[in-house]
Amino acid sequence: MRAIGVDLHKNMFQICILEGKKKKFKRYHLSDIESFKKTLLKDDLVALEATGNSRYFAEQIMGLVKEIKIVNPRKFKIISKSVKKTDKIDAELIAFFLSKGMLPEVRMGAEQYSQVKSLCNTRDKLVKLRTTLKNKIHNILNSHGIISKREDFSSKKGLDRVKDYNVTELSRIELDVIIEQIKHLNEGIKKLEEEMIDKGKKLKGFENITSIKGIGAKSGTILLSIIGNVEDFANEKKIAAYLGIVPKVEDSNEKIRHGRITKRGSALGRSTLVQCTLISIRYSNYLRSYYDRLKNKKGSGKAIIATSRKLLGIIYKTLKEDWIFEDFPNFVIKQA
Repeated sequence: MRAIGVDLHKNMFQICILEGKKKKFKRYHLSDIESFKKTLLKDDLVALEATGNSRYFAEQIMGLVKEIKIVNPRKFKIISKSVKKTDKIDAELIAFFLSKGMLPEVRMGAEQYSQVKSLCNTRDKLVKLRTTLKNKIHNILNSHGIISKREDFSSKKGLDRVKDYNVTELSRIELDVIIEQIKHLNEGIKKLEEEMIDKGKKLKGFENITSIKGIGAKSGTILLSIIGNVEDFANEKKIAAYLGIVPKVEDSNEKIRHGRITKRGSALGRSTLVQCTLISIRYSNYLRSYYDRLKNKKGSGKAIIATSRKLLGIIYKTLKEDWIFEDFPNFVIKQA
């Protein structure tokens, strides 16, 4: 059995084939991937680091080899911290650790989930940019002694009202440009949200997850696109670790310390989950009592994170068991 390490770039890739003690190197242009495919054997193991085009590469050779592993670069620091770094050495390191079964993998979700996830992430970036621009308007007006609230700039009418304020000539130019950019962002965000929800409704589990009070079409789509196939997770702890909503654990000598959450995985997934939790505790007595009990002991911050993990457990079971709630606050499952 051969272990093939691939150091993938935008327009080329370097391979290292390990077969016992034998090593073989070759460099290909990405446009000549067909030549590489002809050299592959059915029992080959192939590994490459997760990059922007790793999905494309993996899909090209899928079915031609025994297994393809996508390496998590955050957990595989040997390459990035290597003193001597060349394409050959990187490919050889990947091949060596692949042959030993010691590569940390990253999940590569199904294409349908991946495409929706990309829409969600793009929307999130535009929303954050819009928030930055709204803050800039607020700061400019504040510097002229004009009191405003950031929510004043959430509508077209509110943005147009800014043009009536008495500011300096340069500030007027700055405000006009920012206002137009926010209007364009509003249009783009709306278009992305419509597409997200349309595609989200076609994802497996959409009806299940949105039957949970507090999870709407938009937030449900985001969470589903990040979770992907729920069958990939053996239990609730695995999905919580994947979203980075579990505490760091330090085990040294006889001391075990639990710190803050790891924050590994999708930041968008965690923030969406927390937002849904804040809504869900208004309707669910079970979640509300759990949150209140922890809040009295540990404060609101730790309580909402713990309750979010509790909600994630409910989401996991709902998707796993194919539940659809008729009445979520009272935990009544809809009859088939």
